[in-house]
Amino acid sequence: MIVLSDLLDKINAISSGVRLVAVSKNVTQNEVRNLYSQGQIDFGENRIQEMAKKQSELADLPIKWHMIGRLQDNKINQLIALKPILWQSCDSFERAVAVNKRLNFKLDTLLQINSANEDTKQGVSVEMAAEIYHKISQECENINLLGVMSIGTHSDEVSKISASFEATYKIFSNLKGAKICSMGMSSDYEIAIKSGSNMIRLGSILYL
Repeated sequence: MIVLSDLLDKINAISSGVRLVAVSKNVTQNEVRNLYSQGQIDFGENRIQEMAKKQSELADLPIKWHMIGRLQDNKINQLIALKPILWQSCDSFERAVAVNKRLNFKLDTLLQINSANEDTKQGVSVEMAAEIYHKISQECENINLLGVMSIGTHSDEVSKISASFEATYKIFSNLKGAKICSMGMSSDYEIAIKSGSNMIRLGSILYL
């Protein structure tokens, strides 16, 4: 497993103030505990069932859990019960409305943007992102939008990956009050940070 301080030094050398969310899918509570012992507090899960399992197993640790994967409608009640610190994957106005209807507290949320414009990725279009962001802010009183999230273009060309991140950052920078621009995973986090990301979601690189 990686020495976390070495990775954080590398990240800070690119840009200071970037928040690391450790993606814990496909690993056990032991790996999570190891990273926690090195100072990592924010962890992300793609699936509601796995987040519930890990929350239970790691209830003795004050971990901040992030929901970063696609939310199915039949899992909304479970998401709310788990009270993640941040729901990063609100992928449509309709999804926001559905969650908002059942909330009895304010849920910190990011709007997912499909800036790669790929059918395999969830999220709102670049063209509609700002409008949908404002609509959610106005009509969903319990969805507390803090910014945006996106996944980089699936490509070996740095220029294409950068372009998708820069499209998200441009939207983020024009949103009044937005604080979080969550972009970058293990394969492209350096490009994402250079493109303006202030939150990265790293998985495999942490467990080498």
